[in-house]
Amino acid sequence: MVRPVSVGLNGSPESVAAAHWAAREARLRGVPLRLVYAWEWLPKHLPPTPAEPGFDQHWPERMMGEVAKDIESRHPQLKTTVEQIENLPIPTLLETAEESEVLALGSRGLGTIAGFLAGSVSLAVVARAVRPVVLVRATTGHETAEAVGEVVVGVDLGQPCEPLLEFAFDFAAAHQVPVRALHAWHSPPSYGYLPKEVDVGALGGQERAGLAAALRPWREKHPSIAVYEQLVPERPAHHLIQAASGAALLIVGRRTEPARLGTHLGAVAHAVVHHAPCPVAIVPHP
Repeated sequence: MVRPVSVGLNGSPESVAAAHWAAREARLRGVPLRLVYAWEWLPKHLPPTPAEPGFDQHWPERMMGEVAKDIESRHPQLKTTVEQIENLPIPTLLETAEESEVLALGSRGLGTIAGFLAGSVSLAVVARAVRPVVLVRATTGHETAEAVGEVVVGVDLGQPCEPLLEFAFDFAAAHQVPVRALHAWHSPPSYGYLPKEVDVGALGGQERAGLAAALRPWREKHPSIAVYEQLVPERPAHHLIQAASGAALLIVGRRTEPARLGTHLGAVAHAVVHHAPCPVAIVPHP
């Protein structure tokens, strides 16, 4: 089964930027592009009412047609499908993500401040999707910019990291950019009260060895990709956001197991989604 790269469109500059990001990914991956617009019409049992002044029921069709035409002019060999789905956005996008290689969504930038202001729909989708979701912000010239800079991936050695590393190296191979694997390790909570025979420096060495071991099979699979290992003390979100400056993509994971209060992103993913200055991929893992 060939999964498309999909994008949720709503006509905003951010969603158009996501569409162009998705088009480049689909072209490089050699898969189709799927443009999706979800809308909810009035319940069928209600009587028809006059349209609001200025309401244009044909706007979604025109909007999607214009985006598709622009994409096709830039990527003439790319197979593109356009779909309008009468349903609520969140369930529609979750189903679309499940059927896709990756789903791209737009996310609003915070004015001149580097960061995202993710909407409720985007947050709900990335917190529940079973496939990778990428949040893209609108920038000047977004429709022509190619990915440059490193792929930054946050590696938590205490969690399954294979899905994140697979996504990171596949993206890096397609774009021919380096991978920076960043792992934040935590000193023992009793640091300062440990017996003298406990070597905290050795513990850090073990973390470095663990990161190298996790990366080894991916280095072997992609020998042409430059890989940089970075260990940082504590505060993984802070270091990931810093590393994302000038990056082509920032990748973080999200556990698929429901939390006590429902499915959520987790502190690190939530922070980078709101504040990273580059596209952010949230990759689910067990």
